[in-house]
Amino acid sequence: MPDNADRILTTHVGSLIRPPKLITFWRAIEDGKPYDEAAFERCLAESVAEVVQQQAEAGIDIVSDGEFSKGVNWAFYIFKRLSGIAVRPASAEEMNDPMASMGGGRDHQAFPEFYAEYDVVTGLSKRLGNRVVVNGPIRYSKQQISRDIHNLQVGVAKAKRERPSVAAFLPVVAPASALPGAKIEHYSDEEAYLTALADALHEEYQAIIDAGLFVQIDDAFLPYMHERMVPPMSEAQYRRWAGLRIEALNHALRGIPEQRTRYHICWGSWNGPHVFDVPLKDIIDLVLQVRVGHFSFEAANPRHAHEWRVWENVKLKPGQVLIPGVISHATNIVEHPELVAERIVRLAKIVGRENVMGGTDCGFAQSPFARRVHPTIMWAKLKSLVEGARIATATLWGKQAAA
Repeated sequence: MPDNADRILTTHVGSLIRPPKLITFWRAIEDGKPYDEAAFERCLAESVAEVVQQQAEAGIDIVSDGEFSKGVNWAFYIFKRLSGIAVRPASAEEMNDPMASMGGGRDHQAFPEFYAEYDVVTGLSKRLGNRVVVNGPIRYSKQQISRDIHNLQVGVAKAKRERPSVAAFLPVVAPASALPGAKIEHYSDEEAYLTALADALHEEYQAIIDAGLFVQIDDAFLPYMHERMVPPMSEAQYRRWAGLRIEALNHALRGIPEQRTRYHICWGSWNGPHVFDVPLKDIIDLVLQVRVGHFSFEAANPRHAHEWRVWENVKLKPGQVLIPGVISHATNIVEHPELVAERIVRLAKIVGRENVMGGTDCGFAQSPFARRVHPTIMWAKLKSLVEGARIATATLWGKQAAA
């Protein structure tokens, strides 16, 4: 990744609100209606080029494709890139099993009236009744990632004409989040299944690196599963579950330079209560076992903004960089640049100014249909992030950052 040699750099988690012209195609695809595939691909390429340009014009240093090619959501897009899996209706027993269902958790149990409305609005209710089954050998197809890489590269090449320093990353899914609650029928045990899944995901990660881009591994389910598992299961059982998946992720990352990787965690990050989120301090040792160079995490929203103090007692390895969320994707209030700068500076004073970038808590849209804020507000927030990073630069280096 580009480094903070003389200023605080800015980025975000990856997912941005899709433009209406692209949502029209995704709605037809989601509903199983006929659509013009060639027209969809043209629209996708144009939309990616436009959003890359918009990010660059806003001043974002490390941009993404907005995850515009992911139809279902940030994680389950992988279903169309893997063979050996099937999705079927879940049984009543599976719906009540925290290890089998795709949703639920103690937050849902505590606030059922809220989630009865919210899950319909976000489209999640369409998927809560499904169960993933691994019924054959897991294999990966590179067709879609090759398209995504090409679209992003074209967009970045255009943006570089005005801002040569712009860099780019692609967000992809971690083993823990790829097939949550999957029923394993083909493999003999959990370890064999996770190894096969990691081998498949390695192909996606490596393709991104080989293209000269940076790779971000998204892993919301690693923290989120805690609220689903504990209770009724024990803390030790959760940590074993998480540990196996971190081992699988490190296997998927084998041979990939750490400085070109990012690992993003959140707690599902929907704009709901989140009163049962596992504290960062309880899982930070697990998170730091992931062999990456950059760690992206929630640090702006009211459930996790206080957790910057965790880093007072945690030592980073040389070269590791933190990407805290210093603006929230979950509220339409636009953070003041001075607050953004304050969040950056206080963390930089703990871990070093060269070891902090400005980021977002999570993506602004978990899927084409589940945006968190209005599009105009998303861009206002990203501009506030950039301005806050400039103020932080002035404080930390004693000078203004270059525009």
